[in-house]
Amino acid sequence: MSAPSQHTAAALEARVAEVSAFNRFYTNVVGLLREGLMRTPYSLTEARVIFELAQREATELAELRRALDVDAGYLSRILKRFEDGGLARRERSSADGRRQLVRLTAKGRRAFAMLDERSAGEVRELLHKRAEEEQRRLVGAMAAIRDVLTERQPGESFVLRPTHSGDLGWVVYRHGAVYAHEHGWTEAFEALCGRVVVEYLEDHDPEREAAWIAEVDGRRAGCVMCTRKNDEVAQLRLLLVEPEVRGIGIGSRLVEECVRFARRAGYERIVLWTNAVLADARRIYERAGFEFERENRYAPGEYGWGNDVVGQEWSLSLR
Repeated sequence: MSAPSQHTAAALEARVAEVSAFNRFYTNVVGLLREGLMRTPYSLTEARVIFELAQREATELAELRRALDVDAGYLSRILKRFEDGGLARRERSSADGRRQLVRLTAKGRRAFAMLDERSAGEVRELLHKRAEEEQRRLVGAMAAIRDVLTERQPGESFVLRPTHSGDLGWVVYRHGAVYAHEHGWTEAFEALCGRVVVEYLEDHDPEREAAWIAEVDGRRAGCVMCTRKNDEVAQLRLLLVEPEVRGIGIGSRLVEECVRFARRAGYERIVLWTNAVLADARRIYERAGFEFERENRYAPGEYGWGNDVVGQEWSLSLR
């Protein structure tokens, strides 16, 4: 392996400084340098031990060491203090006498409840001072740090929610950015998405129209809309799943929610228009029960946002 260039080495050192500065900043924000964590007699490590022990009735000592990754002697001294203070007790496993179990006592459980309540209160106060968008950015950034440092794949779980203020602007932005990158579609496609959103907002009927955002680790990761085409027919529009979280079921879940809403709203049928190049989306529609109806091939430049535009119409009976 060749030696790193001066530029690469300098960039690494700058990042080292940034991480170190963040660590100093964050320890102040959450009060880790105070003598007692969250105005309690426990240090950060002691509170972490209490938290781990509270997750189950009894914990094997070896498992506790692995979970905390602390020196065995240090952990033993902490547990000794807990035993002396009536917070925990150690005993031999009835199944294997070579194994030692650790349990929180009733007093230890009360200590955990206090720590848990104060921790949640401090985090709640921290978040309450921030706007909704800032809260999502903060949680998403924390999730990104965890993903990188643990090599965890993002998007192990997701949630769906109704749209809030600012979400539909994101819908237009991400459609424009994602499809420009993946298919070379121009700003004309983004303008089309913008018109769909404007129409939805200007003549919105909450009883018969809705839109949803999928979130992964607090970050927007997908979207879909159900709009009124006419009194009998709903239209599924602007389905999108961010590239890095595709394949975990977000698209199918968004389509399922859209169909369920359309059925509850009393529509007889739901339709959609898509492009033949979007093979992954077509598979989602097929699995949801949509049937292909017709295809239209448009001349290059006719739509203004892509060369090979092959429009497809799909529909699903809701009766």
